[in-house]
Amino acid sequence: MTGNTSGASFATQMTASANTTNGAAPPVGLVKDTTTATFQRDVLEESTRQPVLVDFWAPWCGPCKQLQPIIERVVAESNGRVKLVKLNIDDHPSIPGQLGIQSIPAVIAFVGGRPVDGFMGAVPESQVRAFIDKVAGPAVDDAEVQIEAALEDAKTQFDAGDLAAAADIYGAVLQADPENTKALAGMAECMLAAGQWERSRDLIASLSDEQKADPAIAALSAKLAHIEEARKLGDPRALEQELAADPDNHEARVKLAKILNVEGDREAATDHLISIMKRDRTWDEDGARRQLLQFLDVWGFKDPASVAARRKMSAILFS
Repeated sequence: MTGNTSGASFATQMTASANTTNGAAPPVGLVKDTTTATFQRDVLEESTRQPVLVDFWAPWCGPCKQLQPIIERVVAESNGRVKLVKLNIDDHPSIPGQLGIQSIPAVIAFVGGRPVDGFMGAVPESQVRAFIDKVAGPAVDDAEVQIEAALEDAKTQFDAGDLAAAADIYGAVLQADPENTKALAGMAECMLAAGQWERSRDLIASLSDEQKADPAIAALSAKLAHIEEARKLGDPRALEQELAADPDNHEARVKLAKILNVEGDREAATDHLISIMKRDRTWDEDGARRQLLQFLDVWGFKDPASVAARRKMSAILFS
């Protein structure tokens, strides 16, 4: 299965995220110098979109030189949660004067156009991180966010019928996180939908017991079991001829329902089992109802076929 560039794009994003976390230069715009003239735009207006830290410093200030590389590094690693703006108080004394800043280095956090918190002095890196968490909220694992977004994208592609694109994205997720159960289930589902049921079966067989217990994997296992069973049930045309000759051949009707289910005709599969329930509820100890319940477990509670089947079944059971 080959597809579009969605998977490659995701892998590229993962690499870029890793480079930032490993201490590469911050994205353009996260750290900048400001002036009295641009303070309104750089700080007050920008802080309505995200927290902005203002570092008040001066060239002659030794502690300022100790703090700046620390705070710049932490801001770079925050992946855009905050921005850092530096103001040289020697060149631009009016703003620090208005804020009552009498000692440097001083860092003031602005949110919504107003100063909300701050600290003074060359504090250790751990304190800078804690300060950013306080004003911007705790850090979120950027790679985890990207994976969840990619999984949603893959499901959208799958639901739209683009199996190749979905498989590419699931493959990219598995490159980043080989044990991701959602991606493994998605990849197996793509194989199954593409008619590669043996590859899907082998993939699921390779998983750990814990992964096999996941609801999505368990549902796929049940679906594969139905496929393997249906392959042994015979020719559906021959079964239809048997039913035409004897409509009460319930065994043939159940076999045909199983085959139709595997072929994706859930409505017809349901109708055959409902037909047995109408004719003889006692057959095989209510076997038709039990078989339909097995189908519903695999289809899922919200599947339209499940909703319709439950409605038809209720009409018989409670009439």
